[in-house]
Amino acid sequence: MKAAVIESPGRAVVAEVPDPTPGPREVVVEVAACGLCGTDLHILQGEFAPKLPIVPGHEFAGEVVGVGTRVTELAVGDRVAVDPSLYCHECRYCRTGHNNLCERWAAIGVTAAGGAAQYATAPVANCVKLPEHVATQDAALIEPLSCAVRGYDVLRSRLGAHVLVYGSGTMGLMMLELAKRTGAASVDVVDVNPDRLATARLLGVSASAANADELDRPQGWDVVVDATGNAAAIQDGLDRVAKAGTFLQFGVADYATRVTIDPYRVYNQEITITGSMAVLHSFERAAELFAAGVLDPSVFISDRLPLTSYPEALDQFASGVGRKIVVVPEQRPGKW
Repeated sequence: MKAAVIESPGRAVVAEVPDPTPGPREVVVEVAACGLCGTDLHILQGEFAPKLPIVPGHEFAGEVVGVGTRVTELAVGDRVAVDPSLYCHECRYCRTGHNNLCERWAAIGVTAAGGAAQYATAPVANCVKLPEHVATQDAALIEPLSCAVRGYDVLRSRLGAHVLVYGSGTMGLMMLELAKRTGAASVDVVDVNPDRLATARLLGVSASAANADELDRPQGWDVVVDATGNAAAIQDGLDRVAKAGTFLQFGVADYATRVTIDPYRVYNQEITITGSMAVLHSFERAAELFAAGVLDPSVFISDRLPLTSYPEALDQFASGVGRKIVVVPEQRPGKW
């Protein structure tokens, strides 16, 4: 089968690799669409993935074409979205409910072959069956939405909060949509990309600007969310948190990224600084929200490119052109 392969830092190719074989409690999914994400760029940079080469792709959905000997929950022909998280369920963090912080943390598309391929394997427990009205190629959005749902679990924000989001890429826009639905009094967005800000305005942002100085909230925001991972944005956002407010580090920063904090201000104004890591008990809820129409795929997915263009898709994503970019594998004739 054809698959994208990150061979070494800075080098991604499309190559022929062996077809996958399911384990007893696994299924083989014929991938309909696989989204690109900042994590894929980190892997390309030599971060996150413990070993290269790797087939990337942790945001994907498709049709079940093969089942393991002990799979009873799904059948060939079922359409599914796949939670890429792979936990040990044995370490201290798994046992205390923090599976996303697993000491042996692994993920499809990061430590195991992912969905940027014609076929991918997944544990049956990680698959959520799609209702008939959900298009399979759109369901690649469920995984990033599940990360946003986890972010809002961490925030536990109160009704009537004033929210500021840095970044109007896919994740920033998802945080915008969830903020609107969790009772925010206002949701403002900052981004230096005018095209992405235009999308935020299309989705009903309260105010938008290239710099937070242009927004009228001198006392700051109750909730500030960084969805960029950019040091300058993070530093600026920390200074915009109102008294008793919360800063959420949601964007994925490079390992070397550093910012400074004002400990006295954190103490004196009771500011909370927290983070949200990937998915935690949120994938099924994200699938239900997606099926209920919380996101409009025609707005969120800007580009659908063939799998053979995966390296070019990475370049386009890195340049900031578009919103969610998905690759669509060529369907192979005949059964898997």
